[in-house]
Amino acid sequence: MTKPILIVGGGPAGLAAAHSLGTVGQSSILVEKEDKLGGAPILSGYAKLVPTGEWARDAIGGMVRRVEGDSNVQVITGARVAKFDGTPGSFTAELSNGDSLDVEAAILCSGFTHFDSVNKPEWGFGTFEDVVTTTQVEQMISSGNGVRCPSDGRAPKRVAILLCVGSRDRQIGREWCSKICCTVSSNLAMEIREELPDCHVYIYYMDIRTFGLYETKYYWRSQEEFKVKYIKARIAEVTSDGEKLIVKGEDTLVKRPITIPFDMVVHAIGMDPNVDNPDIAATFGIDLEEHGFVSSANKYGAMGATSRAGVYVAGAATGPETIDDSIAQGHAAAMAVLSGLHQPVEKSA
Repeated sequence: MTKPILIVGGGPAGLAAAHSLGTVGQSSILVEKEDKLGGAPILSGYAKLVPTGEWARDAIGGMVRRVEGDSNVQVITGARVAKFDGTPGSFTAELSNGDSLDVEAAILCSGFTHFDSVNKPEWGFGTFEDVVTTTQVEQMISSGNGVRCPSDGRAPKRVAILLCVGSRDRQIGREWCSKICCTVSSNLAMEIREELPDCHVYIYYMDIRTFGLYETKYYWRSQEEFKVKYIKARIAEVTSDGEKLIVKGEDTLVKRPITIPFDMVVHAIGMDPNVDNPDIAATFGIDLEEHGFVSSANKYGAMGATSRAGVYVAGAATGPETIDDSIAQGHAAAMAVLSGLHQPVEKSA
């Protein structure tokens, strides 16, 4: 290959793809719409990552530094791909900053958008200051200031974490499971208890989906070691009595109503399709699946292939995904690009 590979998005998947290409001497151009790399873990201030327990600023920050120091990778921040034309091996990309790029192929690592809890108003977000999201709690922890009630800065004595906010909810058009919320919530509950051992943490759930090996490390450990309480429930609303937040609903195991006071309520927010996906699909000439994520072609043919030859995809652009699997898919998409554009030399008879 004589031309670089275009990588769109500088989160975990994009960083992995750029690094993977660079290790074999293949040049790439990484285009990120924000002013710095790292994706959601860096831009949203994540704390300790699942499942390694490493701080996001160290783990993903290390990936950023590795890519920024790679001479095979050209990084362009604060820009978007405005136009993309051509065929595999000979594409032209025009950027919003006026740059024109000649590239062999493209890997879309454009990620996701956090669910906006204002779309679930009955659960109090946007109405009560001490109703927050898991992302906001992550930011509290990663800032080093600790978990505090935004209204007055006090350390909470009782915290409720509500699962499936923006996931598995047909009433608001979010039918999918966001895959990682249960595990992230169990992890955050342990972090809260570690910092505030006198704080009682309750997790309200429909089902617990700490899949695979996460079951022992997060679900059981959070209960047995950190005394996090799990309540199977249907939450109706979050209100206030003027002093405490009131969580109302039904305990679905014992079939009785619940009305419980808390100092802080945390929404475990899901993963929405990237809000830019309609524009990305139009620009790159690819299909989206029914919920709005990027549609993948047959994975048994070429990992990361999309509906357009020469355009690949990796990570949470295709649906809710873990950071580790996004990284793996970034590496896999890089390999798929290399193998897809390689023209084998025919042996003479």
